[in-house]
Amino acid sequence: MFHGSTMVSRLKSSRPKFVLAALGLAVLIQPALADPPRAVIELFTSQGCSSCPPADALLADLARQSDIVALSFPVDYWDYLGWKDTLAQPIFTARQKAYAESRSDRQVYTPQIIVNGMKHCIGSDRARIEKSIQTTTEGRMALPVEIALKEQNGTVTITVEETSHTKQRRGEVWVLPVMRTQTVPIGRGENRGKTVTYANVVRGMKNVGQWKGGPAHFEIPLKSARGEADGYVVLLQAAEDSKPGAILGAAKSSGL
Repeated sequence: MFHGSTMVSRLKSSRPKFVLAALGLAVLIQPALADPPRAVIELFTSQGCSSCPPADALLADLARQSDIVALSFPVDYWDYLGWKDTLAQPIFTARQKAYAESRSDRQVYTPQIIVNGMKHCIGSDRARIEKSIQTTTEGRMALPVEIALKEQNGTVTITVEETSHTKQRRGEVWVLPVMRTQTVPIGRGENRGKTVTYANVVRGMKNVGQWKGGPAHFEIPLKSARGEADGYVVLLQAAEDSKPGAILGAAKSSGL
């Protein structure tokens, strides 16, 4: 049996070791800092498109990369084939068509991926996607404008900072509520009988302001940014004549 004073002495001498161990554990469990995104990948997909499931799976894989913001935009123009897409919104179809008008090629199809607001390719073509990332970043390791997010007292503060790579000095700031995953059993149409899991499904788009170059701050209620979704993505995008252009910067909230 230990003597009382001996026990206290031993506890005191071991305390620094416990403290150091706790500090070491705290360092280990700290979340890793997110890499600045090098690309925003937008997949325009449809539950009524038989060619889309491989692209949906590829987007889910890309979504796991910390330096990529991967987004699913379900469109509604294949609904007439016998299955109404349960996640589609007309604004997503309008965004895809606006991209085509901006490029002047009018190519609208599924599965279509838009890379950094500039290059499009078939959504299941991994090699072409990576090449498009390299082309649109011009050798940079990240998008040209840095965006930081801070949540406090029910408000999201979006901070925009220029970098030496910034060429365009005008853009729009968008907040997109995003569902991390959504699994859908498809009852009719070209994918009848399949169950497809979609990653980072966009549930809306909110324009929170204009960026005119230089440091800037924007605020939006957290409830509005997230909605009923798991998180949100912020995009800074060039725009001309109300048509979407190059993605200048992006950030994603925790939970995505």
